[in-house]
Amino acid sequence: MLRCLAIVALFVATQSTALLAQTSPEYGDDVYKPSMGQAGKDVIWIPTPEALITALLTAAKVTDKDIVYDLGAGDGRIPIVAAKQFGARAVGIEYDADMAELARRNARRAGVEQKVRIITGDIFKESFADATVVTMYLLPDLNLKLRPLILKMPPGTRVASHAFNMGDWEPDQLLSVDARDGYLWYVPADVEGTWAFKEDGWNTEGTLTIVQRYQRVGGTVTIGGKTQPVLGPALRGDKLTFAYNDGDGVLRAAHVVVNGREFKGTLSGRGPGNITITGMRR
Repeated sequence: MLRCLAIVALFVATQSTALLAQTSPEYGDDVYKPSMGQAGKDVIWIPTPEALITALLTAAKVTDKDIVYDLGAGDGRIPIVAAKQFGARAVGIEYDADMAELARRNARRAGVEQKVRIITGDIFKESFADATVVTMYLLPDLNLKLRPLILKMPPGTRVASHAFNMGDWEPDQLLSVDARDGYLWYVPADVEGTWAFKEDGWNTEGTLTIVQRYQRVGGTVTIGGKTQPVLGPALRGDKLTFAYNDGDGVLRAAHVVVNGREFKGTLSGRGPGNITITGMRR
């Protein structure tokens, strides 16, 4: 009886192993075959599904004008999709030398080796300062470690993450594809402080005082000695919108682009068409 039970157990184990082998996808090529969940420098390797890659890059509005950096590029699938489907130039940073070589071969096989560059290196040592889009599938503590670097990037830089967020920096957009979460942020401009502004054409002058927490903003407008709350303020990258009542009680809506200590844009709400509004931070 014991022998029969042992034979049955061996048969079940053999069948389970065979079934797992049939259902687990194979990765890599004849030179190198990574396995799902294998250990890396700081994370294990689990590839991002192509459907989520496409959704994240679409949400980030990637075009052929962009430079996409993938931090922890693995087998290169995100840079390859960015180049092949969206026409972007793409750079992957991958610590594991064998995986980086596989990513280069995959780029050649996909016909995008002229648009994709794979760096064998550490994401905390290699520069990605020229990126317009940053992608990653890391871990929460690594995202938080990268956050100060990312927040110093040019306003409007888009950041996409599979599965993990950035702590109290709320995403601008949350995606879900096939039960996988994705997050998208726009690096916000620094707009906190007091701005002196002028409505060209009407010669109305005032001050705008802004408080800021990442892309969340609020504040007040002062015109003719009267202070009122800013209405509907919103910040996405370097684009700031807000509304207020002017000296005659007319609701004005401003749409400006922030450039360092200056902003410039259009103001609507009084008469036909828009006029120009300019501002300087004090």
